[in-house]
Amino acid sequence: MHDFPLTRRQMLGTAAAGVALSLAGSQVTSAQPQAEAPASGPLRLKKAVKIGMIGGEAKDLPLAEKFSLLKRIGYDGVELDSPNKLDAKEVLDAIDKAGLPVHGVVDSVHWSQTLSDADPAVRKKGLEGLQTALRDAKAYGATTVLLVPAVVSKQVSYADAYIRSQAEIRKAIPLAEELGIKILFENVWNNFLLSPLETARYIDEFESPFTGAYFDVGNIVRYGWPQHWVAALGTRIGKLDIKEFSRDKMNNEGLWKGFDVEIGDGDCDWPEVRAELKKIGFVDGWATAEVGGGGEERLTNILERMRKVLDA
Repeated sequence: MHDFPLTRRQMLGTAAAGVALSLAGSQVTSAQPQAEAPASGPLRLKKAVKIGMIGGEAKDLPLAEKFSLLKRIGYDGVELDSPNKLDAKEVLDAIDKAGLPVHGVVDSVHWSQTLSDADPAVRKKGLEGLQTALRDAKAYGATTVLLVPAVVSKQVSYADAYIRSQAEIRKAIPLAEELGIKILFENVWNNFLLSPLETARYIDEFESPFTGAYFDVGNIVRYGWPQHWVAALGTRIGKLDIKEFSRDKMNNEGLWKGFDVEIGDGDCDWPEVRAELKKIGFVDGWATAEVGGGGEERLTNILERMRKVLDA
């Protein structure tokens, strides 16, 4: 591993070699414990939704009633956004009344106040947002914060995004360790961390068990195969986002139309994904839907589809 900060020239010159040397012979580092023997039998994943998916007739319900609705349908938990305008007591009351945990928090400013921005003031706000999310996660009894670590654009180079984002995240790790909350990086269409080997390297360079991957199964289908990413990331995977993607729709109707397909009806090879999850020992973790939501009927259908693809 390299000691940061690297120059852009150093990083670009050593990236390929570093990945090959550090990952070809071993899937995990000391910060990433080896998985146990592959599990047999069905997965026992806990299923959740993002709070923003509650819509339709349930959209304007009080938080406690939203939580109760999810519990009645059969969900095991929910994810909230942070920073937010919610009163912590209201959240805790909703958890207690419904018996439904908040298992994770999604950083709500990671797209607008990116940790890779050229402006230090923007990065500072992004770091403060991440720190707030960590504190809220602890207050709610959650275990993770989902983070988009960086965004590459015409104005922000890949190398700069890599170096800047790692520098800012390193500032948050002591708080994450103090609170016992993991920072999990989601694979999204941010033009960054486009390979599972590079993603693994990026995580390992923090040398902290409080960083990992929040693996979004559907987001990969555009340019890869989810089962390959599961195998490469291994025990770095802390939680899953569940959605679908259709290459036919992408090719025939437009890029973003690829997501316009129900869970189980796209190009995710769910049997292969399940097999790889079992191999890495991810058998009873959290899987959260990230699709278009709605009222009780729609949310019930989403849960049924999650069970169909994940519980076999």
